[in-house]
Amino acid sequence: LRSRSPGRARHINASRRACLVARFCFIYAQERFDAEALLRTYISDMETVQRIIYTAAVESFYAAKMAYWKFKIQVKEALALRHSGPESLEDAVLDYIVCHKDAYDVHASVKEVIHSMNINPKISFPPEIDFIVLSTLIQELCCLAFSMQTLVPPLDVAFGIDGELFNETKYYRNSDSDFTAAFVAYHIWPALVEDDVVIVKGEVVTKR
Repeated sequence: LRSRSPGRARHINASRRACLVARFCFIYAQERFDAEALLRTYISDMETVQRIIYTAAVESFYAAKMAYWKFKIQVKEALALRHSGPESLEDAVLDYIVCHKDAYDVHASVKEVIHSMNINPKISFPPEIDFIVLSTLIQELCCLAFSMQTLVPPLDVAFGIDGELFNETKYYRNSDSDFTAAFVAYHIWPALVEDDVVIVKGEVVTKR
């Protein structure tokens, strides 16, 4: 019997996690604002701008997770034919994906995100402009989300809906909020979670 030793990806899981969480925070702190400034040249309403960016973030994570799931199945089927250890097949698959993230077709995911945003009834965009202007931000988010799926456990963004009860362990209130309001009017940025535990708070606007 071969020993089930952990693969390289698991050994460096903590350092990869720290880097990816830091990247998520940087996108929130800097690249989100760059995207807001870009959209404000086309859209005067700040709420619409913030709703669009939030939707882009959530859809990017969804598209990347679906792409990872499909890629993992392909890798597992290929490695199963010749895998003999010493690590488990699951660890071998994880190691392969971590080492070959460049094989992820991020441009296909960007197209999927833009398509989903175009048919999303909660956001609107001037007809003379396309959501493709956010391609850079979407690509960054897709690559980040894909890499986060290689962690054990994976990281994801929390599900949020307009009108949900404000949760201070999950969100920060934006300065435009009514700080006495108990419900979320709309979301600005999603929370990052690990096994349903919030590790980075999101941002919302609360109003009565």
